[in-house]
Order: sequence, then structure tokens, then C-alpha cells
Amino acid sequence: MVKISIGLLGIERLLGGDFASVPELVRQAEEIGIDMVSITDHVVMGEHLEKYPYGAFPLPLDYPWFEPLTVLSAIAGVTQRIRLSTGILISPLRPAVLLAKQLATLDVMSRGRVTIGLGIGWQREEYDASGIPWETRYKQFDEQIEVCKLLWSEAPADYRGQTVDFEKIHAYPRPVQATIPMWFGLAPTDKNFARIAKYGTGWIPMERKPEVIAGHAETMRAAFVAAGRDPKDIEIRVGIRPNPAPGKDRPDFDEAVATVPALIDAGTTTLEFIVSAWCKTPDEIGPFFRKLATLRDGSKH
Repeated sequence: MVKISIGLLGIERLLGGDFASVPELVRQAEEIGIDMVSITDHVVMGEHLEKYPYGAFPLPLDYPWFEPLTVLSAIAGVTQRIRLSTGILISPLRPAVLLAKQLATLDVMSRGRVTIGLGIGWQREEYDASGIPWETRYKQFDEQIEVCKLLWSEAPADYRGQTVDFEKIHAYPRPVQATIPMWFGLAPTDKNFARIAKYGTGWIPMERKPEVIAGHAETMRAAFVAAGRDPKDIEIRVGIRPNPAPGKDRPDFDEAVATVPALIDAGTTTLEFIVSAWCKTPDEIGPFFRKLATLRDGSKH
């Protein structure tokens, strides 16, 4: 059975700007049967939005990017079951040892419900403002994941890397889970699939075409086998976006989800819906959650 994730991007527009009410809304989603919640990350924004690599950037410069791990901590306090995720957290903007502490603490406070989505981001200005070298972002990404896994399992811990270096370090608490699942929002390249096979559990693609995802999933399965891992463990979370509906006052849900069986066959394990893209008023949110739960329960997997 496929799982359902709700994305929080833009949801404050439906709530009169009251983002503080989001944890209660997620609690209601959990009661209805939604499996996961995710939130998108930017620490700061530069003005060169034309550099966004996936078309026109959909949000203005003054959009409020709420800090994901803070938000998920608030959600953890009012929920019991729903998985807590990001899509994605630009992890190199956080020091490795701090990221390890933040994720471990969130996992403890949620009693083991973190499935973190990590990525690199696309905006050099964000790295410059954070004092992080843009040129070494992939090396920093790899090393901070290694540091997280090390600090969650050993003490004292030593690490010698290009971007992180320490000796005889003790870091507690440790996560409740044996290891926090890490899903990577990275471009579909052989190098990145090898990176997922080495460090991660799943992939968060920008692609939504089943036939394309199927091809990438096959490549990723080969990478898992090459790394000595079971490809059955691979998770893929695909965002379902509304299609333009000329002459209609709202997106066509049935049309948008028509590809779901093919996506599942292609290897998709979780479907994500950004709530603000589908609902126009607060009254529509609850019925939309119920529709998503029905979609999940009616899936053939």
C-alpha cells in the first residue's frame, strides 16, 4: 500500500497567515490517516530567482520560509504516529555536529518518527550568506552524513575530513531509531544514486513521469546491489502536482492521480501532495485529507 505525505509549503495562505496553527492541522491529518508531513527549507533567499533550475521560481522573495526542524518539533509535540520529514533540508547550511544533534533530538522527542529529506539546494547566495563554501557543498554533504551516523553510534568519536575534523567527541542523545532514514533530493545521476546507496534509504525526485522514474529506479536498484544492499529497501517519494484546468475553478484531482498506479509500478512508495496547491479555503483541507486517505487505502500496493 502506497503511503501519503502532505507538504506544508504555502499552507499559511489558507490559514490567514497563522502558521502557528499548523501543528493542530497536522494532528487532524494524522487522525484521518495521513502517513507523513514534510516541509521545505530555505535559510535565506538571494534575488537571482532566475537561476532556479526547474523553471520559474514559484514564490516571491518575501515568502516566509519557516525553519523545518523547529516546525517539526512543534508538530511532534501534538502527534503520535505521523512521520516527520523535509523536502528537502539544505543540510550543508548546518554544521555537521549540530545537524546530528538536531536530528537526534527530534527523533527522541517524536519517539522515533523522523524520516529526513536532505539535499544540496540550488542557490549560491544562500551558501555565501551562511559562510559556507559553494564549491565544496557535495563534499560537505557527504561528510556531514558520515558524521551524523558516526555520532549516533560511537563515543568517543574521531573524524578526519575535508570539511569536518574532530577527536574524542561525545554526542548525546542518540536517535530512538537504530538509524534515522535519510531520503535525498538529488539529481538523477549515477554518482548521486551511488551516494544514496552508500548513505541513504530513499530518493525524492523532481521528476513525476512514471516511465522516467521507472528507469531511474532501475539504475538505483543496481547501485544498491553494487553497494551490497537490498534494493527492496529503496523508498521513492513523488510529488503529485495539480494540472492546469482551463475553464475550471479548481484542479482536477482524478486527472492528476490517474498516473498513480503507474507510479507505484515504477517504484514509488510515497505520494506527496502540497496542500496549498489543492485547497483554496480552510474548509477544503479536512475533506482533502480524507480524499488522500481514501486514495492510499484504495491503492493496490
